Amino acid sequence: MQQSKYQHNSIPLAHRSSGGGRSETSATGISRRGFLGGIAGTAVLASLAPATTSRARAAAIKSVSSPDILPPGAAPRPAQRAALRIKPVLTYQIERRQDKTSWRSYGGLQTQDNVDEEAGRINTELKELASQAEFPIEVLPIALVDSEQRAAETAGAECDVLLVYAAGGHQVYKLVASKTPNIMFLRHKSGRHYLWYEIAHWRLLRRNGDTFEEPNMDVDDIVVDDYGEVLWRLRALYGLKNAKGTKMLAIGGLAAYSEPGQRLGPAHAKEVWNYDFEIISEAEFAQRLGKARADESTMKDVERQTSELLALPNITLETDRKFVVNSFLALRVCKELMTESGATNFGFANCMGRSVIEMLDTPPCLVLSLANDEGYTAYCHTDLTHTLPGVLLRWIAGRPTFVCNSHFPHHGVFTVAHCAAPRKMNGKDYEPTKIMTHFESDYGAATKVQYTKGQIVTVIIPNLRCTKWQGFRGKIIDSPSHPACRSQIDIAIDGDFRKLLTEMQGFHVQVCYGDYLREVGYALKKVGKIEWQNFSSLA
Repeated sequence: MQQSKYQHNSIPLAHRSSGGGRSETSATGISRRGFLGGIAGTAVLASLAPATTSRARAAAIKSVSSPDILPPGAAPRPAQRAALRIKPVLTYQIERRQDKTSWRSYGGLQTQDNVDEEAGRINTELKELASQAEFPIEVLPIALVDSEQRAAETAGAECDVLLVYAAGGHQVYKLVASKTPNIMFLRHKSGRHYLWYEIAHWRLLRRNGDTFEEPNMDVDDIVVDDYGEVLWRLRALYGLKNAKGTKMLAIGGLAAYSEPGQRLGPAHAKEVWNYDFEIISEAEFAQRLGKARADESTMKDVERQTSELLALPNITLETDRKFVVNSFLALRVCKELMTESGATNFGFANCMGRSVIEMLDTPPCLVLSLANDEGYTAYCHTDLTHTLPGVLLRWIAGRPTFVCNSHFPHHGVFTVAHCAAPRKMNGKDYEPTKIMTHFESDYGAATKVQYTKGQIVTVIIPNLRCTKWQGFRGKIIDSPSHPACRSQIDIAIDGDFRKLLTEMQGFHVQVCYGDYLREVGYALKKVGKIEWQNFSSLA
């Protein structure tokens, strides 16, 4: 019987390569070794509370670790994180007394001694900030800017963000005009009073009027007194820096679950996110896999790793052990190919289809789960509509993201499910997991993860045209076992449920432990070209 195009497990649209190791070009012009170079990294939220787990359960799984795929010292690893380079800038103006006229502006920096003292204070505060951030920060020497010339020189500094302490002077306009993102820090009660605490809104953002006119900054780029507010903005910029330029290993080509995603996703990933692609045919991958399977040393390694995984106290095997071995072997080949190409993300275009399942002798569900736990990003299919938010959220949060199917929101509940769930969802500990068959094929190895009830999660819903991301904060209320994709979560929606119901777009969603809505929204604002809709409050 002919399969309906509306059937749930229909094969996604894909660019297919013909095999034989030849360079293939898709209808959208994507070549096997196309696009631009890339980097990726990881970050950990410094101030986020740990996942809500009982003390007894946390102690039981604290020491549970995932075995390496290759012997120590030989295993390829995810790309090194690129530190966020911060250039602190103190703007000021020392004014001279004039007779019988108004000669000085607001602000507590009235002498050079005041300036020197303030610079020392800033250096001390930034050392403390860097010690709190669990993502790499490089703080460059502070620039003391009291002239247009010094402002112009500083605006061209090689850095990722200008952290502008706007104590006084009008040099801020030159800095804001820089192509480098600016975060402005103002003092109200945290130290010597700053002039721009008074005038940043109406002079800078509104240009002395009633409407916002400044094209490079808005109210979200300005912080008063609170370094916690600085930190989450830096985290967003750090995640964005490491997400841009990601290189994807696309096994079998590029695929999407929708026509808009297939048509628009590759060009959007290239032009907006600077993505690069290493496309390898299934025939090429099968050849590498066969070579690995024939190597006695390799098979001993993956057999050992399989035994170590299955011996963990919170792992239950409910499928044939050989499928776990096959998953470790496939991951080994993926990692070798990523090391050779510089990729840090991968996927199988036809992951639910016969050709991939026969090639791996398992669906790739467990392969993807293990990869995410190790620090890579690996998602079902090679659909860029869900890959882009998954990669960004991963580097912002410093923990795996789970790509999954959305369901019909009802009674304030949002259900998600998929068969390739990571276990290391809080970035540190491993959740209890059953390894069982992939649901749709009832074959191979997939993960059913028991998620932590009460855990706060971020849910990102990208639309299919790569023009809009939606998001909400939620709380896990159940990990049910319906006849559906193995890992399932019922999430209580913290926000406007009716608005989500009536305005939701897309299909696949990304789920991550913790609340990162502010960071995602801030990063997207810097990206441009993508609308952000947050269904939860900012509090």
